[in-house]
Amino acid sequence: MPHAVLIVVTHLLGVGHLTRAAALGRGLAQAGHDVTLVTGGRPAPLVRTDGLRVVQLPPVHCRGVDFRTLLGDDGQPIGDAVRRDRIDGILDALGTSRPDVVVTETFPFGRRQLAAEFLALLEAAARRPVRPAVLASVRDILNPPSRPEKAAEALERLGAYYDGVLVHGDPAVTALGASWPVNEALARRLRYTGYVAEDRPAAPQVTDESGEIFVSGGGSAASLPLFRAAADAAATWPGAERWRLFIGHGVPAADFDALAGRASARLVVERARADFTRLLPGAALSVSQAGYNTMIDLAIARARAVVVPFEQGNEAEQRLRAQCFAASGLVEVVPEADLTPATLAAAAHRALAKPRPAASPLDLGGIEGGCREIEAAAEAATAVAVAEAALDQALDGAAKVGLTLDFWWRDDDAVAPGPALDRLLTLAETADTPLALAVIPALTGPALADRLATTAADVAVLVHGLAHRNNAPPGAKKQELGFGPPASIAADLGRAMAQCRALFGTRALPVLVPPWNRIDPAVAELLPAQGFTGLSTFGPRARWTVPGLSIANTHLDPIDWHGGRSLAPVPALLTGLAARIAAIVDGRSPAEPLGILTHHLVHDPWVWHWLERLLRLLRRSPAVRFVGPARAFE
Repeated sequence: MPHAVLIVVTHLLGVGHLTRAAALGRGLAQAGHDVTLVTGGRPAPLVRTDGLRVVQLPPVHCRGVDFRTLLGDDGQPIGDAVRRDRIDGILDALGTSRPDVVVTETFPFGRRQLAAEFLALLEAAARRPVRPAVLASVRDILNPPSRPEKAAEALERLGAYYDGVLVHGDPAVTALGASWPVNEALARRLRYTGYVAEDRPAAPQVTDESGEIFVSGGGSAASLPLFRAAADAAATWPGAERWRLFIGHGVPAADFDALAGRASARLVVERARADFTRLLPGAALSVSQAGYNTMIDLAIARARAVVVPFEQGNEAEQRLRAQCFAASGLVEVVPEADLTPATLAAAAHRALAKPRPAASPLDLGGIEGGCREIEAAAEAATAVAVAEAALDQALDGAAKVGLTLDFWWRDDDAVAPGPALDRLLTLAETADTPLALAVIPALTGPALADRLATTAADVAVLVHGLAHRNNAPPGAKKQELGFGPPASIAADLGRAMAQCRALFGTRALPVLVPPWNRIDPAVAELLPAQGFTGLSTFGPRARWTVPGLSIANTHLDPIDWHGGRSLAPVPALLTGLAARIAAIVDGRSPAEPLGILTHHLVHDPWVWHWLERLLRLLRRSPAVRFVGPARAFE
């Protein structure tokens, strides 16, 4: 089915980001989708936007490699008024297009200087009645973060707002991890689309330019050192080939005129042309930088190539890409620091002596792959919206009959203070939600007790087995509290509870949480004699009854333990909870406190932020009451 897609991109130096975003947008439009392209860089006349609804923001650009200073049309740093106008333009486009999918080019991996406008977009998208899917769009290789904090910030923003990351590359050539820290949490969200390449003729065509050495450099003045070295190399070139410079429209007129003044029978200087890619297969040699679109053009054209990666200002993206392509035998590389007319001419001689590259080994289906991923994201977002509506309907049903649903929150495997525990306690405090912390007795100590003494959150401590050690034989499901003498295990648990009371005082409740939510029924029957009054596992409460024990189980676990240990499929989580509530309302299931189970030590940003959203979804219903474990185990 057709979807509305909003793509937001700002190119600052060259036009590569805009070119890739527009190509993806045109592919979506040709597939029947309604595409709005919001562009925040300077207009680029050679970038095709046919079939797209284009919104031009007040344009910004940068000078050289000073990406922190954004300049307006007047060449001066932009002020607050321009920034507000840009945000207003983006939000207007969001409201007008009513997208099913929002795609942000580069952010949050880059464009940090534009974070305010991207975050305004993301917050507004999250507040829409039906939240659209949100995807980040990045090229095959990113400029590596200068500090670990930047990568951590990007990951946190991804977890807060994004459903996935479109990587427009081929992992067989280079995976994103070659240029950016990719941990397990991020790896689970990457969607490789292939390189974004439009259909172009790869067979050489005879034109007036055939057999020449083409020199191109993208759309910015960053290519001037390459053009100047090429002009010098052409002046002394001993071969029969003529050199032709295609100078981007972002190069100032004065610099273009200076190069054009050096034209001769051996050197042609002209502005970049829309038909460049059609001419490229007929070139004797291509000399260029190593931008994303340039390298794809070379691969499609099977052109002999010399590349001089852009490396000013510690930029590493083009160098990394050039190295990967060189390793596949596709290009000759001249490092920018080594660029002279002589080194450029020598590389040209080496490249001309080689046969044309074979058919491209790259996956060039990035437009089709990107469309598939965007369509899948839209369908997934619809499924989430349907599931949230089902949960709201179930909660409304409880409210209409005057039923109060008690919810409680249990978090397992606590042992010591740390950033994850701090985040858990902060969430419990800000959400004003009581928390039951299942603590492993053999692994904890005074440090955890001291940390809990300083929290303003309502926290109780439950006994989480003994040492969280698996005692099950091979082939059996993991279990600590079993496969041994029941009386001995129960006595050990009694001592563990006494230890917790000594450490945590009145916070410690006589409630047992078996590791892996499994316990030998024979051990459970001996718990009251050890002073336990409560037992908590996972699933419906009526699995067994132990005289003297109150049972309050958990019912919703957001972690997909068997599918990557990240956030489980949200529709299944919400529809399962909605069905359980509906069964209680209809009397098909006995009422019991409904438990949320979390594991703070393994949460990635997607789990954390969905947990926050779940608490908000539940708390907005008048039928929901969050209770502490003391109340849950009454």
